[in-house]
Amino acid sequence: MEILQYPLAFLLLLGVIVVFHEFGHFIVARRSGVHVVRFSVGFGKPLLRWSDKYGTEFVLAAIPFGGYVQMYDDRDPVINAVDDNSIPKDAVGYTGLSPLWRIAISLAGPAANFLLAIAIYALLFMVGTLQFTPTFDGAQADTALANAGGDRPFEVLSVDGEPVQNYQDVAMGLGDRLGESGEILLSVVDLESSQRREIQLPIERWHEGIGEPDLFGSLNLRPVRLSIVGQVVEGSAAQRAGLQTGDWIVAVDGERVSRWSEWVDHIVDSPGRAMVFEVLREGRRIYLTAVADRVTTQDGAEIGRLGVAPVKEKVQYGPFDALALGSSKTWDMTVMTLAMMKKMIVGSVSAENLVGPVGIVKIAGDSARVGWYFFLNIMALMSVSLGVLNLLPIPMLDGGHVVFTSIEMLRGKPLPDRLQMTVMQIGIVMLGAMMIFVTYNDLTRLL
Repeated sequence: MEILQYPLAFLLLLGVIVVFHEFGHFIVARRSGVHVVRFSVGFGKPLLRWSDKYGTEFVLAAIPFGGYVQMYDDRDPVINAVDDNSIPKDAVGYTGLSPLWRIAISLAGPAANFLLAIAIYALLFMVGTLQFTPTFDGAQADTALANAGGDRPFEVLSVDGEPVQNYQDVAMGLGDRLGESGEILLSVVDLESSQRREIQLPIERWHEGIGEPDLFGSLNLRPVRLSIVGQVVEGSAAQRAGLQTGDWIVAVDGERVSRWSEWVDHIVDSPGRAMVFEVLREGRRIYLTAVADRVTTQDGAEIGRLGVAPVKEKVQYGPFDALALGSSKTWDMTVMTLAMMKKMIVGSVSAENLVGPVGIVKIAGDSARVGWYFFLNIMALMSVSLGVLNLLPIPMLDGGHVVFTSIEMLRGKPLPDRLQMTVMQIGIVMLGAMMIFVTYNDLTRLL
């Protein structure tokens, strides 16, 4: 059953973003008055098919790597030869449309992908999620991070001036600097002194040409869930001991602790035993004595329980704020995608980071296993990527059609059919080569 989760998640992910993409083409084509012959999800042999009252055939095909909207073209002898009453006698052909309508139809697919991403992100912002504050352990001595002032635990507030709320935001901010030289500016707050400061990390052609770069590790950034109290349960041993929200436990019985898990281990192993906690509270160092409650587990083991929870925050927004944030995030992801493509073209970022069908299957399956929130995040990101990819001025893609039509507008007449066919064949070769390359990347990662 677990094996089936990966292909099913892939089919759901790709199916949704492809349907939305093609529906964008479809709805604008219908609006333009052109007759839509076929709306297909997938390629190859049809598995399911049905027709609506307008004579449009809807198809679910066997090869699930894309889809298409086929429009009536009175210059196409194959379509023109169809005599099954599916094409109205007064049908409007695609080539009979004005150039602006044809451009609108081409752009409608990517636009639908961007709208889908906005809708998904807005939904996620409305539902809300638990986010952990981006805190990092102090760096080891004689590292660039330690020398820049990151030798003690800190929370990141912004990356290069852009505010961050979680680890994903930090990773995105760092990812924007791949292949560049200069300095990465981190605005942080020292968790021991509560003082704000700036950390400047020098980079030189950072991760240029490297596939799957380690953004955090290469800068000695070590994410850590510090032993900071986020919640104290009413009537618990923690409350009786005087622990408060925001207290940072730095030692237990004289033994240093830095991570939440280390502190929890001490508590679990000490049922009914008095423990002395060294606590940092608003810059002051105090000592508290706590006795963990005795709790019996289902297997009969006795463990200690204090009644605390780590620092976490559920971020949730209303519909209008969520829509604005969803639009902003979609824009940010679009800009980031374009920036990464540019860096790949100039060679500052390795093309090994490109993901093909096999990689998407793995990503879809892994995100589905983690949970629906992560799966929808991946779906939104993939939708943005598909929208951006189709805007590229490559023949066979929507951007290529826009270029052809724009040239026609400037010339006052279409390009010669032979030239268009040649360019289209070049586009097919380019896309085929790209597919082979990304599939090779995927297999290399797996093997």
